[in-house]
Amino acid sequence: MTRPSLNDLTAFVAVAVHRSFRRAADELGTAPSTLSHAMRGLEARMGVRLLHRTTRSVSPTEAGFQLLGRLQPALASLDEALDSVAPFRGNVAGTVRINAPRLAAAVLVREILPKVSERLPDVIVDIVVEGQLIDIVAEGYDAGVRLAGSIPKDMIAVPLAKPVRFVCVASPSYLDRCGEPRMPEELISHRCIGHRLPSGKLYRWEFERAGQELTVETSGPVILDEEDLMVEAAEKGLGIAYVADIAAEAALSEGRLREVLSAWMHPAEPIAIYYPGHRAVPSALRAFLDVVRETSKVKL
Repeated sequence: MTRPSLNDLTAFVAVAVHRSFRRAADELGTAPSTLSHAMRGLEARMGVRLLHRTTRSVSPTEAGFQLLGRLQPALASLDEALDSVAPFRGNVAGTVRINAPRLAAAVLVREILPKVSERLPDVIVDIVVEGQLIDIVAEGYDAGVRLAGSIPKDMIAVPLAKPVRFVCVASPSYLDRCGEPRMPEELISHRCIGHRLPSGKLYRWEFERAGQELTVETSGPVILDEEDLMVEAAEKGLGIAYVADIAAEAALSEGRLREVLSAWMHPAEPIAIYYPGHRAVPSALRAFLDVVRETSKVKL
């Protein structure tokens, strides 16, 4: 048997993990057809079928799973060995691909990226803004940013920013005109600014007090999927909005909005950047995370 090349073995791992030639090709920077051809060549050299292929899916065979289980730790160990000499090359270089919701991406841009740019001039930070929770490994990201409580347990989390609290806010003019709700149930008779989730569903507002949890279906004159716009709509007197406090911070401090139902809101929760715990950490991501740790000074 001709020994397979390292490139072919790396490509096989990418296809087997993503279960998609397209996503694996995106990660490796090549064409799906090139990967498919390489996998057929690998199977021919090894004399065994490694992948089940259909027009809609690709998945490892039993032999493929066996090979994948051995290759992943071996390639991770190889990556660690190569990264260990990075300090001798001078500046760390590479691309860090991050998936984050818009408000968290704004935190990265304001507080982290200026220091990364200064300290790591050869590192490119590629941020994709997305509100929906995704599998960052399957989608080819190095890291993601989410509220700490929504991060999968098999990931390693690094605190990014101060804890975020959700708030109900309305303009003084709206509250003067319509009154201030004292209980979440009273929102049913108020005009509320709807929040459409990335899934397409409308968010049901969640409240908690002394262990009592409550969910309210609200209605109102407008439905939005962007918190900055919800804040602006609330400022214009269109109704009550349910948003993260960092989105409404300026409007609250300047008196353009007032908080209501504060005793019923959930406790604040930290924002964290997370990455797979079962993979070797690339040198660019490791250096990026070092900057995050030094800058945020927040504990989970």
